[in-house]
Amino acid sequence: MKISQFKNKNGQPIHNQFILYDSEYTVFQSYNSIIVKIIFENGKQQVYLDINTWNYSKTTTKYRNQFLSETTKQTQAKIDNGIYKLVDLN
Repeated sequence: MKISQFKNKNGQPIHNQFILYDSEYTVFQSYNSIIVKIIFENGKQQVYLDINTWNYSKTTTKYRNQFLSETTKQTQAKIDNGIYKLVDLN
């Protein structure tokens, strides 16, 4: 498993905001909570958001949006349409 951190505009690591990844999944973790887990199976991906933390704070939202490359409104629409699943990841 590999771990990377988000970086600020100056290239410095953002503390407590991590991306963990391997060939089967990618995870966005904020502090000690998993926010998003993307699982890759049979050439497809399924996005899971933690039901309790996916929209927890301004900071979590900022980096989740960067991780998913979308806005909160777009994320909510995908939840509402069943594209993203809300589950307990923690």
